[in-house]
Amino acid sequence: METQRLVLPEDLNHLGFLFGGRLLAWVDEACWIAASLDYPHCQFVTVGMDKVEFHHSVREGTILSIRSEREREGNTSVSYRVEVFDRRNPDAPPIFGTLVSYVSVDDAGRKRGIR
Repeated sequence: METQRLVLPEDLNHLGFLFGGRLLAWVDEACWIAASLDYPHCQFVTVGMDKVEFHHSVREGTILSIRSEREREGNTSVSYRVEVFDRRNPDAPPIFGTLVSYVSVDDAGRKRGIR
């Protein structure tokens, strides 16, 4: 799955660069949507991100492309590989990449099978 985000002034820190936390929220949301579409009968919660390392800064007006792909499936969990690119510079290396993991839970918050 792929989605785009436009970096707006409210997404910037005091130095004029994209807040890292804002990017993490967008990545989590994009992967959660992918998991929810792949497993529409499940309720997912985020359990972790493999590694958080930003490769370079992002300025206002940048159009980000967030690409997520299912990498692993367990009994109650699923993980998605995600990479973030500058949409206007597709040949550049990713700005960010990680593995995001989710667990399926029931209404009481207990783990539940995804199949």
